[in-house]
Amino acid sequence: MILGIDWKMDSQLIDGWSTPNLYGILFVTGLIIGFYVIKRMFKAEGIPEEWLDKLLIYVVVATIVGARLGHVFFYDWHIYRENPIDIFKVWEGGLASHGGAIAILIALILYSKLVTKKSVWWILDRIVAPIAIAACFIRLGNLVNHEIIGNPTTMPWGFKFMHESVNNLVEVDGQMVHVYRHPAQLYEALAYILSFFILLRLYWKTNLKEKNGFLFGLFLVFIFGWRFIIEFVKVGQADRDAGLIINTGQWLSIPFVLAGIIIMLLAWGKKLNSKNN
Repeated sequence: MILGIDWKMDSQLIDGWSTPNLYGILFVTGLIIGFYVIKRMFKAEGIPEEWLDKLLIYVVVATIVGARLGHVFFYDWHIYRENPIDIFKVWEGGLASHGGAIAILIALILYSKLVTKKSVWWILDRIVAPIAIAACFIRLGNLVNHEIIGNPTTMPWGFKFMHESVNNLVEVDGQMVHVYRHPAQLYEALAYILSFFILLRLYWKTNLKEKNGFLFGLFLVFIFGWRFIIEFVKVGQADRDAGLIINTGQWLSIPFVLAGIIIMLLAWGKKLNSKNN
């Protein structure tokens, strides 16, 4: 290891206070940027402003609740069932993108039926770029939280997470120490921001948004495809992941990628059009 980064950044902003913290600020920043991106889309299409206000409520609530419950039930239910009150301690970290994705999808179906009266594909194709940039900032929040870390590496860009869980320390010469690891959170953040720019360009510069569902399907392939690949260099988030070739995060990603491919094919053939759109 010639280079390497000793990552000592602390999410805590005020000594002794768990909130506010840098993780929360990054989380909110991602949501705000996403809000302004879709606001511009709505303005360009002449969409009523009250639709945007309601969309923000639906998405924010679904993101927080869904991602938290996803982490609780997909990864650590054996822990939270003993201390259920800890489920509400979102500021301590522990959010799962798969749970967030499921909850957001449900929320947008309800939003389409109750607010826009349009096909759900209409809002799905417009929300994907904002969600991608929000996901990028959430992963940066994981980086400052020293969580969702990668496997040990000798690559020169490895991070030594000085505040990581003691469960992740490695024995070297009889001592448990921090070692340089893949900055998996940074890999995902970069993948998501790349997805954001591609999706945004396709929305503004092509007619793909007129193929109902295509951008949403591409989003699923991008986000969960990247997630599947990066999981190979990540420490498994569930105890059962130890020693598995395909971990929990990857198993959960496969259905989303397959669904994305199917949706893209149907959208390209204009099989998802709705008389309400």
